[in-house]
Amino acid sequence: MPRKPLKHHLYVIIFGTHTRAGRAFDIALIFAIIASLVVLILESLPNVMTEWSQELRYIEYTFTALFTIEYLLRLYCSPKPSSYATSFYGVVDLLAILPTYLAIFFPGASFMGVVRLLRVMRIFRILKLVRYLQDSNILLRSLLMARRKIIIFFSTVGILVTIFGALIFVIEGPDNGFTSIPKSIYWAIVTITTVGYGDMVPQTHIGKAIASLTMLLGYSILAVPTGIITAELSSEMNAHKQLVKCPNCNRSGHDSDAMHCKHCGSELADPDNRVVSGEE
Repeated sequence: MPRKPLKHHLYVIIFGTHTRAGRAFDIALIFAIIASLVVLILESLPNVMTEWSQELRYIEYTFTALFTIEYLLRLYCSPKPSSYATSFYGVVDLLAILPTYLAIFFPGASFMGVVRLLRVMRIFRILKLVRYLQDSNILLRSLLMARRKIIIFFSTVGILVTIFGALIFVIEGPDNGFTSIPKSIYWAIVTITTVGYGDMVPQTHIGKAIASLTMLLGYSILAVPTGIITAELSSEMNAHKQLVKCPNCNRSGHDSDAMHCKHCGSELADPDNRVVSGEE
């Protein structure tokens, strides 16, 4: 029986999670990513950089070299290198190593390495949490379905904060800290979202009345996008339930993580084996 080429073995280890070597590689990769993020966080602390700057820099270069080799190996052993390079994980893998090279010319670019945190999403594949990725896809589709309503909502809010900002600017004026309409609009946004930093406070009675109206309006506005998204999410979940059918009685209405039919008790398809977009 002919031996399988090295390229195939690398593919099984790097892209696969069903073998012991593949799982060990992915787990080691997760630890390396987390360790590199810890180094990146330490580099942002002035007192740590004063004493350990050289050592941390060498460690960062080591991680970047390892991730670069890993990225090149993925391109080498992937059956379709272009598909991997343009996939979500492929783009994230590339962005994970670019900041260190860019830092040679732009020193501040090294902190963009926090994008490596996105690579930890590979743990979904390692721990067989594909069903949660499917649930996140349902949420994403719900947001896309509600995008027109959300755009209209935010447009309305934008008009309201502009009106309230202009009013408070006219009423309070620069003497009370409202030096421009953009700054007054910032106050209206902070107030209507009920954040209330307190850096700008109306002093006149009319200004306080407008501020009170803005706060009360903010509480009612916060409930609107929640209702929109909840309605779309409910509709999307009901539609998704119709896709999961029992192979025995052919009846639908099952949850995405259901293992057995709630009508006849027959075993359903393994949720972990349901199709989710991958790297290959």
